[in-house]
Amino acid sequence: MMTAEIQRRFTLESVREKLPYQPLLLGTVALAAGAALTLANNATREPIAAAEAHDMQMTLAQVLPSGIADNDLLQDTLELPGPQAGSTRKIHLAKKAGAITGAVFNVSERGYAGEIRLLMAVDTDGKVLGVRVLKHSETPGLGDKIEITRHPWITGFNGKSLGEPAADKWAVRKDGGIYDSFAGATITPRAVVKAVKGGLDYFATHRNAILGDPQ
Repeated sequence: MMTAEIQRRFTLESVREKLPYQPLLLGTVALAAGAALTLANNATREPIAAAEAHDMQMTLAQVLPSGIADNDLLQDTLELPGPQAGSTRKIHLAKKAGAITGAVFNVSERGYAGEIRLLMAVDTDGKVLGVRVLKHSETPGLGDKIEITRHPWITGFNGKSLGEPAADKWAVRKDGGIYDSFAGATITPRAVVKAVKGGLDYFATHRNAILGDPQ
């Protein structure tokens, strides 16, 4: 028995010495881990996508007046050239009884602590219907007042257009404009004003393509 056991161990050790045992073992573990990650990713992909779609749907509803649309804004979209060369911008079309009543799209500008990303809606005449913050990294207690849950400041854009106020008034009061800034956080509202004004300029430039007007 002892001789057989010694011979078996000797045989195993010989095999391990001849074969790339460690690499094979590591490879097997890596394959198993990769398979587990793939399964987990597949299992969570649809719930994550559904949650993101729900959040987007809720935000779209916030920037549009009640009753202005009866279509699925998540599906009713078009792609147009973005503000930067080579970029594209997704436009969500609001429709009522098949007729376009507004357009919703993202705009962004650099704030104090990073990019401020907004969702804004305009009607067919280029008038702001609503603006909401999608993402920002501004200072809590100061710059975060751009969030509707923190302060109503963001609603000050409702009803505004390129002609109202005049172009030189599209700024914070410190710069000669009509928009209030926050104590200790002028850069943040300045960036938001610039982003919204840029969104109105974009709509004016691409109005015919957005509304499907051949003229």
